[in-house]
Amino acid sequence: MSLMEAVHAADRGERAPLLMGIVNITPDSFSDGGRYLAPQAAIDHAQHLSAQGADVLDLGAESTRPGYEPVPAEEEWQRLAPAVVALKGAGVPLSIDTTKAFVAQKALAAGAELINDVWGFQADPDMAATVAAGGASAVVMHNRHEIDPQLDLWEDWRRFFDRSLSLADKAGVSSDKLVLDPGVGFGKTPEQNLWAVRSLGRLRQHYKLPVLLGLSRKSFFGHFLGRPTDERLPATLMANLYGQEQGAALWRVHDVQAHYDVLHIQRLLAGTVP
Repeated sequence: MSLMEAVHAADRGERAPLLMGIVNITPDSFSDGGRYLAPQAAIDHAQHLSAQGADVLDLGAESTRPGYEPVPAEEEWQRLAPAVVALKGAGVPLSIDTTKAFVAQKALAAGAELINDVWGFQADPDMAATVAAGGASAVVMHNRHEIDPQLDLWEDWRRFFDRSLSLADKAGVSSDKLVLDPGVGFGKTPEQNLWAVRSLGRLRQHYKLPVLLGLSRKSFFGHFLGRPTDERLPATLMANLYGQEQGAALWRVHDVQAHYDVLHIQRLLAGTVP
């Protein structure tokens, strides 16, 4: 079964959500910045996540945390290239977390299958065409430059995703290759982040597309619980399980083993594992 076939099976409730393991090849990511910047460290970590049960590996070489420092496209690709080359054909599909068409084109040519664009084709005018030309799939995430506590998030989702999907359609990206991400933690208040998780089902039904949930260790958990980054796993697990009930087809996570175990016990309790 291909990656997108598995995503659509999860969207239909025929299998558990796919686990997207996070590999940050950056010096400044909010959770593990610098830990996997060295090429071999990134490769070893990706292989570790794969062994723990990751269904897809999401490699990123530019942090998207608040206040991040932009990385030139050539440098971003130089960080990514050793891991993409080493992991190609290792049995786990590769996703590339980038907003740059240059990086996406290089990665797709090297064997990646999915582009995870946190600006939903709207940061780089060539991104949608690059995805189409590469025959790739894409995650289209909602984002905002500024937080507005008075924002009607549903209407903003509609405006943003309507534009992103129009760009995809004009470039020739088939809708069956697209996944939506509500953008939890990006340009939203803590309360809006909660609302976004609660409203996944509405988003999924409106656009008739699978949804990815990226909650892992996010700061809004710290806001409500007062927990530092490394103590947010229980909250992440609970919120992801809630998101599964709303129809989330993928979970983007740092802690693959814990999420794999939760899903395995869930299947055992439901009697769906022999």
